[in-house]
Amino acid sequence: MQEKILIIGACGQIGSELTLKLRAKHGNEAVIASDIREGNAEIMQNGLFEFLDATDKAAILMIIHKHEITTVYLMAAMLSATAEKQPKKAWDINMNSLLYVLDFAKEKLIKKVFWPSSIAVFGETTPRIDTPQKTILEPATVYGISKLAGERWSAYYHDKFGVDVRTLRYPGIISWKTLPGGGTTDYAVEIFHKAIKDGTYECFLAENTTLPMMYMDDALKATVDIMDKKPFDTYVSYNVAAVSFNPKELTGTIQKHIPNFTITYKPDFRQEIADTWPQTINDSLARKEWDWNHEYDTDAIVKDMLTNLKS
Repeated sequence: MQEKILIIGACGQIGSELTLKLRAKHGNEAVIASDIREGNAEIMQNGLFEFLDATDKAAILMIIHKHEITTVYLMAAMLSATAEKQPKKAWDINMNSLLYVLDFAKEKLIKKVFWPSSIAVFGETTPRIDTPQKTILEPATVYGISKLAGERWSAYYHDKFGVDVRTLRYPGIISWKTLPGGGTTDYAVEIFHKAIKDGTYECFLAENTTLPMMYMDDALKATVDIMDKKPFDTYVSYNVAAVSFNPKELTGTIQKHIPNFTITYKPDFRQEIADTWPQTINDSLARKEWDWNHEYDTDAIVKDMLTNLKS
């Protein structure tokens, strides 16, 4: 039976690019994009699209039956900064949608699930340097709490019901194709737009706030790679890492290309969130068990971002 893929949240920062990558891999007709709103022209025109509210269980089920879906990528989520402003709505979107999809997999209506976790599962009590795969998880944000709960529900469904669910703990994601969607690491995308357009940027994090980051190409590679592997005997929400830097270091790299670029700092409520997250991530388990490896370092990220945004 041909794999038929449903992407829920296909118009978000990661979902929009994941949709195109999976269509290139499996064929346009094999990948159905869905979201509560329309996506960009490329998503809408080169394959099937369904309007879908991720909190509507009946609507998700209808699309699964309609298109004979075998695999679901559940990318819909309310991110860290936005979730703090609407905690109950964020919980509804982030958690109920996952439980619906896990139930469908339990009932054998679909075969495989991808669900993204995040470094937001970590907290102030987590070791912040070389954060290990297994460690203390005490998140202090609504987003982090929902991601931790999602990891545990995924493990439960895997262990109790044999559900094939795979998750990655994404760091901050950087992309030139899509704007950020309300996360604490958004500065690392905004800064490039402002550098080109205005030559200056006011950052909402302090200059020495080091956080793990990853270029979108690497995030997509990790997502596709883990889904291509044979089913895992043990459920793990894998740490994946690429680079770590702070706003001051990123500014210095950008100034190699735009010497007159300047930055100022005005930390807001997102600083408190960032201060609970790791600075560097240990992803040795992913590198050992399924050959994960990133390709873009900071210099390569900056060069590619500026080249593509300028053009």
